[in-house]
Amino acid sequence: MSEKFVWSAQLDWLNIIHMLGLDSVNQIPESKKEKALRKLDKLYGTEVLLSLKPEELDELVAGELRELMRKELTAQAKREAQMEREMQNKLMDLKRGNVIGINMNDLKDLDPNASPEDIIKYLSKKFFKTDDDDEDDDKDRYNEDRTGYYI
Repeated sequence: MSEKFVWSAQLDWLNIIHMLGLDSVNQIPESKKEKALRKLDKLYGTEVLLSLKPEELDELVAGELRELMRKELTAQAKREAQMEREMQNKLMDLKRGNVIGINMNDLKDLDPNASPEDIIKYLSKKFFKTDDDDEDDDKDRYNEDRTGYYI
């Protein structure tokens, strides 16, 4: 940020990220940060922004970023809703007693001496992964049978 936005030093970006429902500062493009700061500086002026409490500044910046990032935030909400539906569908399959495909290569990192809670966390992380992880499997060097074993 430039020296023009002195008041931006008071911003708590972790709080702003939490208000927006994001996971990381990297999810906010630098251009949108600049645009939001520039717009707030133009609307309120540097003196007024310096006189505000840090919490009020955070709310102003979060509101402005929410407007600027409307597309990204709605796309993220849709992805989360879709992931939740897929998780519910997979869990319903388990409750009905359906077959789940297991690739034994996924279990090579499993610690046999781990506690049951750790094993459950490991298995849920491996078998209930998102579709983004499947794209990496398609780029493997080896063209092998990925059907795995079935229980």
